[in-house]
Amino acid sequence: MEKDRLKKLLQDLQANRVDVDQALSKLAHLPFADMDFAKLDFHRSVRHGIPEVIFGQGKTDRELGQIIARMVSEKMNVLVTRLDEKKARKLRKKFKAAEYNARAQTLKIMRRKPAVTGKGKILIISAGTSDLAVAEEARETAEFLGNQVEKIYDVGVAGLHRLMAFRENLNSARVIIVAAGMEGALPSVVAGLVDKPVIGVPTSVGYGASFAGLSALFGMLNTCANTVAVVNIDNGYGAACVANQINRL
Repeated sequence: MEKDRLKKLLQDLQANRVDVDQALSKLAHLPFADMDFAKLDFHRSVRHGIPEVIFGQGKTDRELGQIIARMVSEKMNVLVTRLDEKKARKLRKKFKAAEYNARAQTLKIMRRKPAVTGKGKILIISAGTSDLAVAEEARETAEFLGNQVEKIYDVGVAGLHRLMAFRENLNSARVIIVAAGMEGALPSVVAGLVDKPVIGVPTSVGYGASFAGLSALFGMLNTCANTVAVVNIDNGYGAACVANQINRL
């Protein structure tokens, strides 16, 4: 149960719009529902502001369908990450309101428009077009969590004049996510231009010596720009969650 729904329930109870038994029935599955193969954490958004999100990789079609159905029955917005197109096609047949972003590999079902809780804008930057899958995962997640999001794609260090054309966007953002593969240099460049936190996301894009993102990860960790934080390789979702918490402060 999201924080706004829990607050409304308590207000309804206080105003005698619902009785104690009705309130208890709505709270019966807090803090989680045990589905044997999964334990849905309905109280997560109350604890730290980010609701349960489904990691699609490794789950069967049946498991995903049952988890989503339970969340929909609780009137929750649903976000699934790392969901391949084959699974997404089956789920969209079952859940007509589902929207799938093939590049990001995310599926969402929005029962209601999320309230904008961020204090400013999250800017998402990709070094190259090949980094868009990770950047799009970050964008979908940040918007799902109630943030205003801007994006600037394909402005890597091979042509920095492209990035410099967006100085106004850099300066107006409250927090910046930068997805980059190869040597992972772009977050350092961006952090040297702005006075706000930069979250680097190393991607697994690159030739052999990039070691599936390790070179980008090590490059970002060894940055001399002192306002860069780094998440795991290809972790656009994690970057968006951190940016969301910063943007709410």
